[in-house]
Amino acid sequence: MQKSSNALILNVSYRLPVIALCVLIFWQSCYPGIISEPLFPYDDKVFHFIAYALVSLLCARDLKKEKTSWSPLKIKIISIAFACLYGLSDETHQAFVPQRFASSFDILANCAGSICGSFLYLNFLSQKK
Repeated sequence: MQKSSNALILNVSYRLPVIALCVLIFWQSCYPGIISEPLFPYDDKVFHFIAYALVSLLCARDLKKEKTSWSPLKIKIISIAFACLYGLSDETHQAFVPQRFASSFDILANCAGSICGSFLYLNFLSQKK
């Protein structure tokens, strides 16, 4: 019984935030783009960077807890690859949504954020205990 409760805690505490953020990103991408004045120049790229940094950070957090035998490098590679591929799929999805479009600069912002999020978690945040 103890093993199943640990698995439930792992799923709720570590995996569910990754899934929830990915669902939120997908849901937000389903709606036509909002035409408004930007808050500051390139604000959409900053939002992409932050969102995918968070996806990668949460993914690295989940993998570090679940795959304790994996090296930090392997966790970084997997979490960055997952977040970058999810960002690519999101941009592809947006290409089919009315009044939205796919942008290679958004993909670059997604990947840059993914790299930073993974490094931030594994090099700094996970060390604080």
